[in-house]
Amino acid sequence: MLLIKNGRVVDPFHGTDTVRDLVVSDGKVLPAHLADAPITETIDASGLIVAPGLVDIHVHFRDPGQTHKEDLLSGAHAAAAGGVTTAVCMPNTVPVIDTPEAVAELIERTESLPIHVLPYAAVSLGQKGKAPADWESLIKFGAAALSDDGMPVMDAALMRRALMAAAAGGYVISSHCEDLSLVQNYAVNEGAVSAELGIPGRPAIAEEIMVMRDLMLAEETGAHLHIAHVSTAKSVALIEEAKRRGVRVTAETCPHYFSLTEKEVLTHGTAARVNPPLRTEKDVSAIITGLQNGVIDAIATDHAPHAAEEKALPLEEAPSGISGLETSLAVALTYLYHPGHLELMTLIDLMSTAPAAILGLDKGRIGPGDAADIVIFDLNEEWTVTPSRFYSRGKSTPFADTCLKGRVKYTICQGRIVYRD
Repeated sequence: MLLIKNGRVVDPFHGTDTVRDLVVSDGKVLPAHLADAPITETIDASGLIVAPGLVDIHVHFRDPGQTHKEDLLSGAHAAAAGGVTTAVCMPNTVPVIDTPEAVAELIERTESLPIHVLPYAAVSLGQKGKAPADWESLIKFGAAALSDDGMPVMDAALMRRALMAAAAGGYVISSHCEDLSLVQNYAVNEGAVSAELGIPGRPAIAEEIMVMRDLMLAEETGAHLHIAHVSTAKSVALIEEAKRRGVRVTAETCPHYFSLTEKEVLTHGTAARVNPPLRTEKDVSAIITGLQNGVIDAIATDHAPHAAEEKALPLEEAPSGISGLETSLAVALTYLYHPGHLELMTLIDLMSTAPAAILGLDKGRIGPGDAADIVIFDLNEEWTVTPSRFYSRGKSTPFADTCLKGRVKYTICQGRIVYRD
């Protein structure tokens, strides 16, 4: 039996924010007064925050097929180091997770991991945007939701069919909103930085057109649409307007979109190349406002690791993506909590309770009887990001050498300590 004593327990689901002890037994949280077995381990959480383990509903673990970038085990260890106890993997692996058999096999392989790892499954076969996958069977075999993330579903008729099926089946479709005809393989935001570099950019309108299209399709079909990695001010405004009309839409953004601008490309090069790209100060401000007013429902990392030799390619040739699991909580604390943009309860909700609710997961809460998936962190400890020490195989991040304020001390999953600082 594990005793976590003297910690400030912050649990948005139960509305708890108080100093109290937690007792963990058989993978569950017990009220302290019901614990009658002897304590076998004690964590003194004095001065620390005890919160539900983070739920990251957008990661890329590259397994199967690209395990030189990341595999399930290295991704799970990286997640644990970042306070994440549940990670949901996008299906753009090799091969794509687009059959019930592939979903079942991946789930079986996750059973021995230190954290909960769940799969998305693809909307289209091979994520080619042409033929539909067997959506009903994918969900039946355990897919948490459907997405072609990384390759937007450009065919509106296919997306409409998928959303109609999702509405009937009661599951979620997550959309990567970029019009491929406008972005191609461009490396940066279309704007001042692309002009300075003399290269074409990915315009904001490429995201916004697809956000508008998918919001309209969700409104028509009544489906639950989840919009991934929102990065522009106009996207936030479109989602806000749709929510006012009663459209069933939720949205996420990523730590890099509320903390960094396109200028990072000039100093960090390919480490700051990500899709959608880093945008402008105006967009960063709108993302923060969207988090404050509930237009954006969740923070997810879009953890997208690549091998060092791939990121060492020239900017226009290197793959897009950063490794974000081990810095996400600290970045959120540094750029949202400490400047006073968000209360701690709201921040934890955005990173744990709300994302769990979006996918209907029984996670993101640590009241009596709940699963003992817990993160314990220091709000104020400062540390410098050193990518060489990442558990992830992907070491590329625009936060390299940045001093962040807030550090994970313990991660507990199913009652077991799976990470300690």
